[in-house]
Amino acid sequence: MTKDNNDPQKQAELQAKLSAMMRSLAMMEGSSGGPKPMNEHRFWNTQPVTKHGEEVSQIGPIEPSVPVDQVPKDPPTLPKEFEWCEVDVTDEAQLKELYTLLTLNYVEDDDAQFRFDYSAAFLKWALQPPQWRKSWHVGVRVAANKKLVAFISGVPADIRTYDVTTSMTEINFLCVHKKLRSKRLAPVLIREITRRSHLEGIFQAAYTAGVVLPKPVATCRYFHRSLNPKKLVECNFARIPPKWTLARMIKHYKVADQPGISGIREMVEADVPQVRELLNKFLNRYDVAPVFQTDDDVKHWILPHKDVVWTYVVENPETKKITDMFSFYSLPSSVINNPKHKTLNAAYMFYYAVDIPEEVKSNEEEEQKFLKKRLTELAKDAMTYARKAEFDVFNALDLMENSLFVQDLKFGPGDGLLNFYLYNWQIPDVSKNKVGLVML
Repeated sequence: MTKDNNDPQKQAELQAKLSAMMRSLAMMEGSSGGPKPMNEHRFWNTQPVTKHGEEVSQIGPIEPSVPVDQVPKDPPTLPKEFEWCEVDVTDEAQLKELYTLLTLNYVEDDDAQFRFDYSAAFLKWALQPPQWRKSWHVGVRVAANKKLVAFISGVPADIRTYDVTTSMTEINFLCVHKKLRSKRLAPVLIREITRRSHLEGIFQAAYTAGVVLPKPVATCRYFHRSLNPKKLVECNFARIPPKWTLARMIKHYKVADQPGISGIREMVEADVPQVRELLNKFLNRYDVAPVFQTDDDVKHWILPHKDVVWTYVVENPETKKITDMFSFYSLPSSVINNPKHKTLNAAYMFYYAVDIPEEVKSNEEEEQKFLKKRLTELAKDAMTYARKAEFDVFNALDLMENSLFVQDLKFGPGDGLLNFYLYNWQIPDVSKNKVGLVML
């Protein structure tokens, strides 16, 4: 590392440069635009959500639940050329249809250079947790040729908001074919997944969006860490900073060849009970977080899945106790019209947990020092493993305790923001470092 990289001013300048480099990804992941007036939200103005400017002091439903037998039995009406369907992700042909729809029509940057490229394996993992429901994988097809042109999904989740744990539906993968964006299918899809959720007796939901809707309970920023600067430059995803050479850039972002923490290893199935206990205990620090109710939940979401999610634990060699864990998942992007590269491999920080010593917990300042040191070590090793797995960039939101390590580990702040929302559930606003929910 060159001498001037230790200069705080130089570090700040470099962070600004990296932020500009990562602009394309930030555009894909979120928007920094402000809220529109409520009367311009034709759909959300009719829904049980917290309104812009509304101050909330209590926790609970906005509208009461209704008996399941009073929930409409029929879906909302579609334009006559379309029909409802359920997408069976256990069927390879239908999974491929969904993959194709998302690959060609899901989130992309404003310059149409990069587009999220969820793999089929990722979609199966994301859509089939314990207690998943086929009826919550909702599609719209063209009636004439049966082509899949729109989709929305829900999966069950137990989410704690402050001290209240609620069964909710996590909504994701809302996608409408580019040529049909004027048909206003998105609100109809949301109404239908809501109806199907109500039929199962669940009246609350969680979701995220880059756009500002009524009303975020929290807003987080993306941070990005280059792992493969040469490829990022070749993809036009990053630029070499002024007065730098590519060699200098590569040297600056080089990560360790081997992990630095003693006792670190890949998580195995036998670790599931310990990891569940450690993770749930750590997530109690946050105002919004999932509750992993069963070992099966951890086995599905946290245990490594080939090419989808990577998880590592730190085990005390004497006591065999797991003291730390961290995980990251793969969400590549297609590189559009690039002669050299077709895919940009991005790793995203997922869940982590640290066993905080009792003697540290009683002093907030000491606890923060301990967490900063330990999480910096863990995140550093996460990047080592990610680089070994041939990821090009490592991404993290500034939720949980991520702000403790992003600057020291040379992450750059992106321009994109991710907003967290709850449907038919009101809570006081949550600061971003009190968000413990990571949504795909």
